[in-house]
Amino acid sequence: MAGRDEVAAVWRIESARIVATLARYTGDFSLAEDLAQEAFASALVSWPRDGVPANPAGWLLTVGRRRAVDTFRRRAALDERYATLAHEPAPAGADLLWDPDEIDDDVLALMFVACHPVLSREAQVTLTLRVVGGLTSAEIARSLLVPAATVQARITRAKKTLAAAQVPFAVPAPEERRARLAAVLSVVYLVFTEGSSASSGSDWIRRDLAHEAIRLARVLARLVPDEPEVLGLLALLELTAARFPARLDEDGEPVLLEAQDRRRWDRSAVRRGRGALATAGRVGRGLGAYGVQAAIAECHAVAPSVAETDWERIVVLYEALGRLAPSPVVELNRAVAVSMASGPRAALPLVDALVADGALPGSHLLPSVRGELLLRLGRDDEARAEIEAAVALCDNDRERALLRRKLEPA
Repeated sequence: MAGRDEVAAVWRIESARIVATLARYTGDFSLAEDLAQEAFASALVSWPRDGVPANPAGWLLTVGRRRAVDTFRRRAALDERYATLAHEPAPAGADLLWDPDEIDDDVLALMFVACHPVLSREAQVTLTLRVVGGLTSAEIARSLLVPAATVQARITRAKKTLAAAQVPFAVPAPEERRARLAAVLSVVYLVFTEGSSASSGSDWIRRDLAHEAIRLARVLARLVPDEPEVLGLLALLELTAARFPARLDEDGEPVLLEAQDRRRWDRSAVRRGRGALATAGRVGRGLGAYGVQAAIAECHAVAPSVAETDWERIVVLYEALGRLAPSPVVELNRAVAVSMASGPRAALPLVDALVADGALPGSHLLPSVRGELLLRLGRDDEARAEIEAAVALCDNDRERALLRRKLEPA
């Protein structure tokens, strides 16, 4: 229906800024998220009927502001906050409630609030992916490899905890930032990951999410310029995004690394990423997990082709990453690197070990990689079964089509 697609698009692009602005406006993070949801629900009714407003974000903010007034009125608390909200004149013209020069601060404050120490690490990441990344519960569940019901429960509990603790909406003082920084970096990384390889939907790359993550990483690098993991993350995002122009063909279909035209890679992003990585190496006592991943991305960025890539170095870097941040995904990526460095026969036992451990349940990644290795070994029937399993598990339309093409006769 006309209008609904526009609501979804505005949610993806503007939800973090709208929630952040309403949080600054009301001083209540949990209320702001509810107000934003109510405003978008109103848009789902109004826009298909009346048409999309000329300034969609301004419309949503105005609705959110009015709902805030109604909420405080229902609470029958005629305190200073209510008086301010009720009598403050509405902004002229566009009805925008944010200063464009302060957007970064608002969204960054939103992230630090969602990563407050009163919340568990799991709750911090889940809540921030929801309110900053604008991801659905299903998308967050796929990113974190947990059930959607678990995600929904974490969000509900987190909002109640923040409200009970009366957490103020603000970027914390410098001495408090580092305590929350690891969770903030995790969220930026996960938002970018969803943007660079969307877990569901019709687009393989969600540039809005990826570019928002890069923007936030740049803001963090300015906020804490001496933190190597912030610089390592920024380097990783820049180097990965540099390949975006070559990752899709004219029809929006995925182009795998070996088929990409490297002349289309964004060399300015490569330079920015390599510069951030070099700085991370200078300011720290060695690279952290994000810095090691950036070093892997740098190996790809400087290689003339897949065949000329330093796969041996990439294997070593994945081994280091496995010690810094062990996970099944890291081991799967290491297996892929081993297959490129030493052949599929050397990599298959690593993948089979993950299968035996029951790693990555519900994910298409493991059967996809195993199927590719079996194809290269000439075990076509086994490969076909694995790729069919990957197709059944994959929720992204473009990636699913790519997997299906592997099933077609040569």
